[in-house]
Amino acid sequence: MSADVIEAQAAAAPPARPHPLREFWTYFSANRGAVAGLVVIALVFLLALFADFIAPHSPYVTNNAVFLKPPFWQDGGSLSYPLGTDAIGRDILSRLLYGARLSLMIGVAVVALSIVVGVILGLIAGFFRGATEIVIMRAMDIVLTLPSLLLAIVIVAILGPGLMNAMLAVAIVVLPHYVRITRAAVIAETSKDYVTAARVTGAGTLRLMFKEVLPNCAAPLIVQATLGVSTAILDAAALGFLGLGAQPPAPEWGTMLADAREFVLRAWWVVTFPGVAILVTVLAFNLLGDGLRDALDPKLKR
Repeated sequence: MSADVIEAQAAAAPPARPHPLREFWTYFSANRGAVAGLVVIALVFLLALFADFIAPHSPYVTNNAVFLKPPFWQDGGSLSYPLGTDAIGRDILSRLLYGARLSLMIGVAVVALSIVVGVILGLIAGFFRGATEIVIMRAMDIVLTLPSLLLAIVIVAILGPGLMNAMLAVAIVVLPHYVRITRAAVIAETSKDYVTAARVTGAGTLRLMFKEVLPNCAAPLIVQATLGVSTAILDAAALGFLGLGAQPPAPEWGTMLADAREFVLRAWWVVTFPGVAILVTVLAFNLLGDGLRDALDPKLKR
């Protein structure tokens, strides 16, 4: 075969498709905000993971000699307490670092619980339809009609204040989103040829659910899970602020805000730093979710 023929065939051949991970990163990295969110989340995870080594003090130990000590750059501040202390002499920086661990644990645990239950209910509603679907979806609609924070407060009021009950309440509040997304994706996927082919070859319902259909519904669930972490952190902080979530002396960001309410005017740092920690973390997860949506949704790819 001549060289000209080989070159013509090479020119006519379609270009090789890039690896899926490389293609995903190409679209994801085009969103600068998403990359910034990923960097911030990685940094927060590292700070939470190594809080035992980074924190200059224990988050629970009080010091009578340093009540409401300002940050180190203000008059009266000290590098021993870089971000100052609270009303009973606990180091703000140490409590923020340990609070990051607690808040991230809340967000991940709430999303894990709600996504497992939501995916199962969504698969059942999407596959069996009829009365089963009506019962599940009407129950989810009832949950969605109530304000999320108000519903979480009611659930915690019934179960009793505490971190575990607050996590369960927030998981119930965000559950309908995963059920609805899974059901919609299942209905769209079950009409496709590969599901019909699997049925013809004798695949059972469980295999169709978890092996054939569920992997193709993963993209919207991943995006919703990322956004759900930020919602869980916010709702848990709100419950902690109201005294219904993590209980003192736990260094949870919402609880830190609640403890600092009466000192807002004369010790700005006890309120500002926990609030900034919540703001930055929630914003980072939202930016990451937007980037994942752009990278995983074929309709948004340019």
